[in-house]
Amino acid sequence: MELLALEPPGRGASLLYGFATSVTIAIGAFGLGVLIGIGGAYGKLYGNAVLRDLLEVYTTLIRAVPELIWILLLYYAGTDLINQLVTALGYGAIDINGFIAGMCVLGVVQGAYSTEVLRGAILAIPQGQIEAARAYGMSPSLLLRRITLPAMIPYAIPGLANLWLIATKDTALLAIVGFNELTQVTRNAGASTKAYFTFFTAAGVLYLMLTLASNLIIARIERWARRGMPSVAGGL
Repeated sequence: MELLALEPPGRGASLLYGFATSVTIAIGAFGLGVLIGIGGAYGKLYGNAVLRDLLEVYTTLIRAVPELIWILLLYYAGTDLINQLVTALGYGAIDINGFIAGMCVLGVVQGAYSTEVLRGAILAIPQGQIEAARAYGMSPSLLLRRITLPAMIPYAIPGLANLWLIATKDTALLAIVGFNELTQVTRNAGASTKAYFTFFTAAGVLYLMLTLASNLIIARIERWARRGMPSVAGGL
């Protein structure tokens, strides 16, 4: 019986490179989304009427339209709009880095969901803490740094953990615009070798390992954030 030929060297390295790219994009998109979410949540709760309405439109539109459509719209139309603006200012067209563009697109999408998660977390803070800080004369920025952000973390972690896991999967959608993240690299490897099952199984295992590792880290962060708070399990 003839032995099966081994795959040419470099396929595994390509998958690992695509995996590292996906994780990097997910980290950047998630971080950008959290920053947008903090500003969005604070604006929705404490901003003026115009700001609240604008943020409501933003979160509604992003959450109503599938992520794939937003990726296609923002990736292509957004880069074209930037180049038109640059050209109108008298400069030549620029080649926008696909890595940065993909990260920003996913970050904008993540920001809408983060806004609602963090808004709910802020509302879960005992209002006495907020009122006491205001009574001491804290400015809004100081109140945000010293009271709101630290106090809302335990309430925000479950929702943010879900958004992180969603971000790791949403990177696969960038394959539709030809970006070489894990899914695109896997598809290329499968197409060139016809070993689709092998490569897509390997990609699935990498995603599973990322999820398991993320769950362990998130559990540690949640235990740290909830220190001193009553245990939910102990009350059952």
